[in-house]
Amino acid sequence: MPSSSTTEHFVTLFDSNYLPMGVCLHQSLMQCMASFHLWIVCMDELAEAQLRELDLPHVSLLPLRDVETSELLAVKSGRSRGEYCWTLTPFTPQFVFARDSSVNRVTYLDADLFFFDSPDILLQELERSRKDVLITPHAYAPEYDHSSTAGIYCVQFVTFARNGGGLKVLQWWQERCLEWCFARLEDGKCGDQMYLDDWPSRFASEVHVLQQVEKALGPWNVRHFLKMKPDLQPVFYHFHSLRIVTANTLHLCTNYRLGKGRGYYDRYVGAMLETFRLLGQHGMPIPVLAPAKQKADIFRTFKRWLFQHAIYQKLSSPE
Repeated sequence: MPSSSTTEHFVTLFDSNYLPMGVCLHQSLMQCMASFHLWIVCMDELAEAQLRELDLPHVSLLPLRDVETSELLAVKSGRSRGEYCWTLTPFTPQFVFARDSSVNRVTYLDADLFFFDSPDILLQELERSRKDVLITPHAYAPEYDHSSTAGIYCVQFVTFARNGGGLKVLQWWQERCLEWCFARLEDGKCGDQMYLDDWPSRFASEVHVLQQVEKALGPWNVRHFLKMKPDLQPVFYHFHSLRIVTANTLHLCTNYRLGKGRGYYDRYVGAMLETFRLLGQHGMPIPVLAPAKQKADIFRTFKRWLFQHAIYQKLSSPE
């Protein structure tokens, strides 16, 4: 495995609607890592064109047309855009391995992650385990435990070594997502995510489960962990369900109480404003993406939650 002094490789995927989130992710890596390379699978041609113009440092683009295989194309028409993104996720590390033979490991990142500290902290734990794959638990707060409908583990930060063990797990995941990857709960499956539930037993010799769960925060656990450790410094925060409603309004989250976790959103809002200014300098519009409607079959249990609310934040108009 590479040492922490070598270039660390990450891969993500998004379309033009998620360009601001992707740029914020890159911005956070620039602030937290001494040496990294981010590979971006461009899910539409507009995102590709915009990213080429932005010319972000330490970034390589993977246009969708260049990486789609016949197997992926065979299932594409039967899946929604979101479902196809999930189907692609286990293939993204392979796309990187195929492009650069010097890459010894790669970590898939959701585009709506933002780093507050170096991911080396998590990757060094993987190295100490002497295993090949790293997965992160949702680590739900008790009142938000949706393990049975969204999975025990979160496809947000998943690391694969380019070796026999890492590639074995990666290939198994790819095959399952080709067979079935839909936005519904069915026979213990949901999207690409619930396939990870049995990895610690199915791949006991290859898969390491992150132990520093307080370093991987999201709206489903931030209030819980901050009650125990108010000065907690996470490695990353997952800004799940954050949406740009208008050019000066963000929908921060729905169905979660953030408590003091709101402070992480303040930092992200600042990064988003910087991104809006950057896009404006290049004459690029700010994409508006309304909060997704919740599908009854996946989110039925939300009706029983004690706290159901949406949080919005007004932004100063970008200059």
